[in-house]
Amino acid sequence: MKRIFTILVTVTMAVYATAQPGIFATHPANNPKGKILTPTASEWESSKLNPTSPAISFVDNRNITYVIDGKRYIMTIKGTVSDYNDYVQPKSNPLMQQLPAGVSDVQSSSNGDIAYSINGSLFYLDKDGITHNVAISESDGIVYGETVSRNEFAIDGGIFWSPDGSKLAFYRKDESKVDLFPLLDINSRTGSLKAIRYPMAGMNSERISLGIYDLQSKTTTYLDVKDFDDDRYLTCITWSPDCSKIYVQVLDRPQDNIHLNYYDTASGKELGQVLTEHNGKWVEPISQLSFVKGSSSEFIYSSDNRDGYKSLYLCNDNGIIKRLTDVDADVEYIGNNGKELFYYSYEVSPVERHLFKTNIKSGKKQQLSQGEGVHTVRFSDDLSSFIDTYSSINNPKSIYYRNSDGTKSTLVFQAENPTQDYAYTELSLGKIKSADGKYDNYYRIIKPLNFNPLKKYPAILYVYGGPHNQMISNSWYGQLRRWEMVMAMKGYVVFVMDNRGTPHRGTEYEKAIHGECGQAEMADQMEGVKMLMNLPYVDSNKIGVHGWSYGGFMTISLMTNYPDIFKVGVAGGPVIDWKWYEVMYGERYMETPQRNPDGFEKTSLINKAKDLKGQLLIIQGGIDNTVVPLHASSFVQECIKNNIPVDYFTYPVSEHNVQGRDRAHLTEKITEYFEKNLR
Repeated sequence: MKRIFTILVTVTMAVYATAQPGIFATHPANNPKGKILTPTASEWESSKLNPTSPAISFVDNRNITYVIDGKRYIMTIKGTVSDYNDYVQPKSNPLMQQLPAGVSDVQSSSNGDIAYSINGSLFYLDKDGITHNVAISESDGIVYGETVSRNEFAIDGGIFWSPDGSKLAFYRKDESKVDLFPLLDINSRTGSLKAIRYPMAGMNSERISLGIYDLQSKTTTYLDVKDFDDDRYLTCITWSPDCSKIYVQVLDRPQDNIHLNYYDTASGKELGQVLTEHNGKWVEPISQLSFVKGSSSEFIYSSDNRDGYKSLYLCNDNGIIKRLTDVDADVEYIGNNGKELFYYSYEVSPVERHLFKTNIKSGKKQQLSQGEGVHTVRFSDDLSSFIDTYSSINNPKSIYYRNSDGTKSTLVFQAENPTQDYAYTELSLGKIKSADGKYDNYYRIIKPLNFNPLKKYPAILYVYGGPHNQMISNSWYGQLRRWEMVMAMKGYVVFVMDNRGTPHRGTEYEKAIHGECGQAEMADQMEGVKMLMNLPYVDSNKIGVHGWSYGGFMTISLMTNYPDIFKVGVAGGPVIDWKWYEVMYGERYMETPQRNPDGFEKTSLINKAKDLKGQLLIIQGGIDNTVVPLHASSFVQECIKNNIPVDYFTYPVSEHNVQGRDRAHLTEKITEYFEKNLR
């Protein structure tokens, strides 16, 4: 049988041998005479530039199947490989084809019934193909079975089947008091306004309740939630294994307090309270409970409010029994088999993710992932084996099939370097101290094509800087965005760094931004910029900055707070004033204008428009329902008021994330702006 995987030529990880501080890993340049990556190609050639990967799935708990070059194979954990022609692709539920057009959420039960929401009403289609009404919207602004809280708190739907499929829990959202915001639809001769309900910080928000529909009795009971005010949040919905109870994390609107309650699924009455949590900055529940396999009384609970890091705790209805992940690092739950808990941890490095397991009773811990980098795993049903996919700065992708006891490991696939025919330039990972001196902030720096250490090059800072988004990791090319390499090939030094406020570093690091978004972030970014400007090959008079969304906010913040540093900036979909941003996200980090007037005043970019000196291009999606066009338009108007030149471009039919052909146009637009103004 022919060999089923290709071998990557190993590139030795080396300490960067220059005077630049903090460098700990480098990906050397490819052939400088290779293909040049254009802005358009960076968007449309993703299939060529991403590492290839076979489609892999478990056949059972001991065997996997995968496809390479159009041929299917089966592999055992011992590494035995054979052709596999008997594989049957899992069939989708045929009832899916009967769903009406325009459904917004679809969930299948263990019995094969399908629940879905459409036009604000909730239905389910039973396995015999009969449609049943669960809840019909009474009026505009009343919505059943759809996502709530604008997808914050990891909420991505509004339908929750019980494990046995006999009951259906669902959100009821009343947003009738939420103010409407008009978005212009130009797809008609005269145009029209599409009004969306957009709750802004300090204003009316939606009201959420949780109903439970019994399929047999065809009746609905709503949970009797009495905690806090009516604009509280109901998150992380979890059924008990026996379906008699449902657990809800009830969060107050200020997001300072959480109650983990459990309710009777027949009557809706509260049965008890497992625990409460308080944090004067914020509490952000994002994880459902996970019951210990074989138990109806013990479960795993995730929190970052008790020990300074995102940790996992063993609990029962009476409270916390013990901390299961006793380490000064953030962790993420994956699964358990009743005896062992499996989880990701960032304890090896904040820029690497590894798989660990711990014995629930003894606490004995073992690292299961091997090889530096960022690991993503997929387990067999019984958790006895897993597929481990990982990469690092010099490794495009490795895929191993491993035993969960750590005794067996078999290489399935090793990807080649998909960029080897392109003139990719040298990229390094490094770290520098945060502005408060307490932490190491990680960065990547890319040298220009045909780098000459005796020349001076313009430099571009690409920035995001906001919560939930880590820009730097020890993964393939350091998590490079291809546009960065486009600019390096055009002769720019490109610099990207994570700052306080970003994840995987513990709560003190992440919550340093509370009440003053942009301040700690800017202070950290400027430490990186100072280092950048001191490099002998960087032209300190030609520094640019670019970012999108929170990064757009950071771009304009940096340009207006440090107007003598940044010559050119491109800000996409920028938040301009947090009082115009949504309740759920904005109030978590900034509270409300009523509670935190000084913070809103300090962070508002309206107040900073008069300080703009450099060339700034603001780009806005015309129907952006995340950062509504009010932000960008208001800043432009303030620039006009103060006779400050500013450039503005809109994508009339794009939302917050510009996609498709508009995306290629956008990339060209950004590139041309720097080429014109930063040379």
